[in-house]
Amino acid sequence: MKNLNLFSLLVLLACPLAILSCKSNGASTEAADQSAKDSVVTLTANGVSFNMVFVKGGTFTMGATSEQGEDAQDDEKPAHEVTLSDYFIGETEVTQALYEAVMESNPSDNVGADLPVEMIDEGDCELFAKRLSELTGRNFRLPTEAEWEYAARGGNRSKGFKYAGSDNVEDVAWCGDTESGTHPVKGKAPNELGIYDMSGNVDEYCSDEYAPYSEESQTSPKAEAEESPGQVTRGGNFCDDSAPDCRVSRRGYSAGYVFGSLGFRVVMTIDK
Repeated sequence: MKNLNLFSLLVLLACPLAILSCKSNGASTEAADQSAKDSVVTLTANGVSFNMVFVKGGTFTMGATSEQGEDAQDDEKPAHEVTLSDYFIGETEVTQALYEAVMESNPSDNVGADLPVEMIDEGDCELFAKRLSELTGRNFRLPTEAEWEYAARGGNRSKGFKYAGSDNVEDVAWCGDTESGTHPVKGKAPNELGIYDMSGNVDEYCSDEYAPYSEESQTSPKAEAEESPGQVTRGGNFCDDSAPDCRVSRRGYSAGYVFGSLGFRVVMTIDK
């Protein structure tokens, strides 16, 4: 009986320790998750620093959602469910300073270190991502159209804005300004994730070929069409005449031409 009582006592003493241990592990996991949500990674390429913003994966409705109203175009329909994994995306469009540091050239019309690089084609973007990967030891690429839109909408912190960070286009976007050209990055307010210029300044390449949407739910989609008019572009630019061109769901494409209003930003994949 004495042995049984001693055993029972030991069990009773051990239980609170086990419970405390479980709670402690749970708190640590929650703290790690919160830290990841708030993380911005700063990297350097040939002396030029740049920031990549963490985007927590999730499921969202892509395309002509209700806040887009009558401005939504036919190619934004049907709205459909998309699920994405975690990734990092550029805090800003690729600047001329960073592009020149990586590529040792600057093709831009409107020259300035803090201006987004432009006058490039999709092949230039892919080569840049490849060389940046080699310089940093990370894995960079163009965003898919779904990754771009999810980040523009604010990811899992989205407040359902029409533009990237606001319902007032002037808060977050350079547009309707054909005289001044491109503007330095981070000149307007960021969106919910702390990402700048996803509305306006320059249009941005995505990795997808332009193709119609499907109503079916998708996971990590990337469109590859047998016949496509060109590469998807997103975000609107400084010389677009109307604010609706800068909406988070607005779609465009480049048919292989280069423009002084077309640039890009990169995605960094997460090491497994």
